[in-house]
Amino acid sequence: MRVLVAEDHAVLARTVARGLRRASMAVDLAATGDEAERMCLLTDYDVLVLDRDLPVLTGDEVCRRLRELENPPRILMLTAAGEIADKVYGLEELGADDYLAKPFDFAELVARIQVLYRRAPKSPPVVLRHEGIRMDRTRREVLVHGRPVDLTPKEFAVLHALLASRGGPVSHRDLIRTVWDENLPPRTSAVRATVSRLRAKLGGPDTIAADTGRGYRLTP
Repeated sequence: MRVLVAEDHAVLARTVARGLRRASMAVDLAATGDEAERMCLLTDYDVLVLDRDLPVLTGDEVCRRLRELENPPRILMLTAAGEIADKVYGLEELGADDYLAKPFDFAELVARIQVLYRRAPKSPPVVLRHEGIRMDRTRREVLVHGRPVDLTPKEFAVLHALLASRGGPVSHRDLIRTVWDENLPPRTSAVRATVSRLRAKLGGPDTIAADTGRGYRLTP
């Protein structure tokens, strides 16, 4: 799951991002409303955690503009304005999908983001298959020739990206963008190490091919 946190309070933004990453989410940060809008136009975020009181462009205006997109991210308003009238305005007038007032319990924030992710429209198939590999995204279960395989969250996400490509290559950059986030250096060895561990768990080095200049793909 990829999440954008639009929050101008730097300490709070870093704290929220760190916690969400521990919950196996890929998280980017935006400090102004115009930056949040620009990032949402460039990247398909699953959920946007949006502070209403952003500089340059308010969170209210960002929400209104994003609602005009064909496939906007799910928007969770995160704000100090916690009166009932504020919540009703955010949900009904601005078009937010959820509303959480500050201060908040972090476990509740994680739960609300996960609920919004599950409610996202046009979800890909729950069960993905390739040769002897079967992935159930709802149960977070992977079987290889009927044998359960225990994957870490990153390994699961990489395998999902490879299965979703239907045998086509997935580039190193795309894996960083969808499985990790902008916090990861582009020359990191994390992708290669994760793919290596995934190969071993799927049955060996021949299960995932590395196409020079194109990326990784599942072998026939």
